[in-house]
Amino acid sequence: MYWQDREDKSEQYVVPDDVVDLSFKVQCKLLPLDHAYDLSRAIQAELTWFAEEPQAGIHLIHGAESGNGWIRPQEPDALLSLSRRTRFMLRLPIHRIDEAKQLAGRRIMVGTYELVLSQPHEKPLSSQTTIFARYVVTDHLTDEEAFLEQADQLLKKQGIRARKMMSGRAHVLRMPGNNLATRSLMIGSLEKEESIQLQQQGLGAGRMLGCGLFLPHKGIDAVRQSQEK
Repeated sequence: MYWQDREDKSEQYVVPDDVVDLSFKVQCKLLPLDHAYDLSRAIQAELTWFAEEPQAGIHLIHGAESGNGWIRPQEPDALLSLSRRTRFMLRLPIHRIDEAKQLAGRRIMVGTYELVLSQPHEKPLSSQTTIFARYVVTDHLTDEEAFLEQADQLLKKQGIRARKMMSGRAHVLRMPGNNLATRSLMIGSLEKEESIQLQQQGLGAGRMLGCGLFLPHKGIDAVRQSQEK
């Protein structure tokens, strides 16, 4: 864990709209927990320009973590039960939004499972200063400190100094011939400009596979306090 407080700044900040998330409703009852490779192939087959856009990325589909006694499975071969509230999101530069909206109504095969997307809407990136990525590609699956050091070096390449970082769950995404080792990562006490930069640029490899993409989080201090109890 990295931990260093920063000064609060109250300047007005306007979130740029050149990169946004496009959120689709999902019609699909079941999907493999490990669907990164098949989903990436399916989207790239539909949007032939997708892999050439450096700011484009795929958010993997997630069911609820818990609720009504149900816990999200972790076994690689498990299936996710999806509800009507499930959403699928693409992170896209604004000039590709209209083309991506054409996915609405299409039936997309994710492996052997059919996924129907409908009713997309645009979601601006968040100016929250704590952000979270479920999957960051790493060479250090089991060594948390080494992973945080690797993340710190990637941040420095973007001109960002890490103040607060927490590593979370390790996960392996299965790929033909070469699996991807990942860990979740929360970064806090960012400047708003830094938060937007990381959401736009991502961290590390694998944007086409759902890796390195950040979303806003409730706050790193609350998570640390819950872990210390």
